[in-house]
Amino acid sequence: MSDTNPPTPPPLPAQPADVAARTTDPVGAASTPAYDPATDPDNTGVPTSLKGEADDIGRGFFRALFDLSFRTFITRRLASIFYLVGLIAIAIGFIVYFVSGLVSGINALFFNVGAGVSLIIATLILVPIATFLVIVLLRFLIEAVVALIAIAENTERTAEHTRTGSGPH
Repeated sequence: MSDTNPPTPPPLPAQPADVAARTTDPVGAASTPAYDPATDPDNTGVPTSLKGEADDIGRGFFRALFDLSFRTFITRRLASIFYLVGLIAIAIGFIVYFVSGLVSGINALFFNVGAGVSLIIATLILVPIATFLVIVLLRFLIEAVVALIAIAENTERTAEHTRTGSGPH
């Protein structure tokens, strides 16, 4: 059973998307300032000019640290510090494994030349590769946690706008 009639296209909206985006709702415009991505300090797309309980810009670090309700997230503030400490720990591990591998390879040269050369070559190849993979994994984990926090913050702001009706219409 084939139908010879072509499918009908979906109906078009009343106005193009760019026109709809430029028009503002006077009720929403009065309660919420316009978001300017150029002034976004953390480049997440989340406006920091919103007022309310979800907006914890004015809170101090220690107040946020001891917030027992966990409504204030400090992870985004500390992500770069965690990354720096992780990179330092990885660098220390790299130096320790690299030097100990080379020393062990040189010591093994006195007893078995083949084993010593193999250990030195393995150290020269495997330690930098493993270090690179650990750095990528560290970055991936920190970015994943920061993304989850950003999602939670965005969801809280969306829920707040839904409850108060102050969001764009």
